Amino acid sequence: MADQKVFLHGLKSEHFRHPLDLQATRSLQQIPALDLVVRNLLGSVAEQFFYLENIASGILVSDRQLPDIHKLLVEACQVLDLEQPQLYIRQNPAPNAYTLAMRGKQPFIVVHTSLVDLLTPEELQAVIAHELGHLKCEHGVYLTLANLVVLAAGQFAPWGTLLAQSLQTQMMEWVRCAEFTCDRAALLVSQDPRVVASVLMKLTGGSPALAPLLNLDAFLDQARSYDQMSQGDLGQLLKEAQTSQLTHPLPVLRAREIDQWAQTQTYSDLLERRLMRYDDQATKGGWRNW
Repeated sequence: MADQKVFLHGLKSEHFRHPLDLQATRSLQQIPALDLVVRNLLGSVAEQFFYLENIASGILVSDRQLPDIHKLLVEACQVLDLEQPQLYIRQNPAPNAYTLAMRGKQPFIVVHTSLVDLLTPEELQAVIAHELGHLKCEHGVYLTLANLVVLAAGQFAPWGTLLAQSLQTQMMEWVRCAEFTCDRAALLVSQDPRVVASVLMKLTGGSPALAPLLNLDAFLDQARSYDQMSQGDLGQLLKEAQTSQLTHPLPVLRAREIDQWAQTQTYSDLLERRLMRYDDQATKGGWRNW
């Protein structure tokens, strides 16, 4: 971690929100009563189920339990000017992290042990910051629905099946756009684009054994090559076919996006604490994978 982090007091989600996220969110907001239905009919069930599951199956991080990881959380919340959620570590061989905050009660983040094994402390903080980005942007209602559609349909059948049939395409498009925003939150906390890109590289093809051997510059070149090879109509079609059912954009594209945003005046202004005026149009509440 850097010795001196810039704390972004007064930061709002609109200061760093990706334009694709804004556009996709407005599109979902046009669906009549979607926010109300998810929050009132599904929210309490999903929140209680996942909260109790993690309370029973995870280690709650605190100043007395895994204090070094707790410090990463505290600092990330200070940078993003965000109230501190609970953080749990769960035993799982699949590198992953997710967040829940459906109804504004006891928001929490879960990080799998395999992700801790894979990443450096700086990279782990970037993952935590990405999840905090979902809380900062109040992504919860739509993220809860997306998870029911894609990851938990079986547990909530027949709701999941019906939702998947009617909303899957639009929800997956929104989720992928929201991930770009939360990568920006990770960058605002790490304040080093190479740290965020390194996380994405390791999630693409890393392991505890391979991670020290990976070349970040080569990975960033790979991201640029992907863009160059997909400029034509066929390339665009292939990209859409590759991503249409994914919950996250392709890692190389996420690395390219964060590399480009790190070079913008907007990012520089934020680190220099020149916060912009904003209109708060955020949605409320949920959880989503890194």
